[in-house]
Amino acid sequence: MDRHVFFGGKGGVGKTTVSGAYAYKCARDGLETLAVSTDPAHSMGDLFDQSLGDEPRSIEGVDGLSAMEIDPDEEVSRHLTEVKRKLSDQVSAAMVNEVDRQIEMAHGTPGAYEAALFDRFVDVMRERDEFDRIVFDTSPTGGTLRLLSLPDSLEGWIDRLMAKRKQSIDLFERAALGDREPRRVLEGDPVLAHLQQRKEFFEYAGETLREDASFYLVFNPDSLSIRETERTIDELATQALTVRGLVANRLTPAPDPDEDGRGARYLRRRVATERERLETARTRLEPPVVAEIESRVEEVRQEHLTAVADELTIEAAVDA
Repeated sequence: MDRHVFFGGKGGVGKTTVSGAYAYKCARDGLETLAVSTDPAHSMGDLFDQSLGDEPRSIEGVDGLSAMEIDPDEEVSRHLTEVKRKLSDQVSAAMVNEVDRQIEMAHGTPGAYEAALFDRFVDVMRERDEFDRIVFDTSPTGGTLRLLSLPDSLEGWIDRLMAKRKQSIDLFERAALGDREPRRVLEGDPVLAHLQQRKEFFEYAGETLREDASFYLVFNPDSLSIRETERTIDELATQALTVRGLVANRLTPAPDPDEDGRGARYLRRRVATERERLETARTRLEPPVVAEIESRVEEVRQEHLTAVADELTIEAAVDA
């Protein structure tokens, strides 16, 4: 199993429960494990019944398990403040106010959320060497796909920016020095240095997601959830990201054979329908169904994680 494990799926299918249970399973098997929530509707703290923040906190009562919740709004503000600082260092004093205005306008633009969140979760992958396994509870499908598509789209964008920057420096030096003086296009330019740094960042992210990350999708036994799961598998495939398995969550428990009341008859019909949906997922979708988790009467909390973890037939050992 890869070091980084992502659980995704449609909103409301139970990703937090499944990712939390898998993180618990990894810790129980002796791995130093970090559970990371990137879902704006954070519920990881509710699952473990303790307050979580932007930095890892040890989970009480579970040796080797830590968790954190990345706050998207806070990350956007932090990200844009850092961009403002770097730009202010590289432009004239007359341009600083204009830079500030443009950055403030960018706060609410499409893509600001994904860019900031992407930087943060890649930082977690790159800097948290103390953990053997990092488990990500992702945002609903659409947000996750936009997030995971960033390395491919931004690597090309950075390349084009670097080419334009080199061209502009070359033209400026031609005008200033003429063709008789040697020009040093790359030496000491802070913008090119920053662009090169970002290029290496996105290259690391893309390589890690393709070569050291496993993706699992959680679905409920209904047609809408299965169709969205199928679309997500196809979208991830276009980014060379393979889904290793599917987790069927919230299956209805069957009544006892001797029960024959109205409720029991309803449950049998529901179970039969869900089994048909589950068989559709098995035959129509390429990744295998690696776990079938029944619904609980109570909301899943830390004390229930042992039972849920036992139903997850996803290996915990880290690949050599």
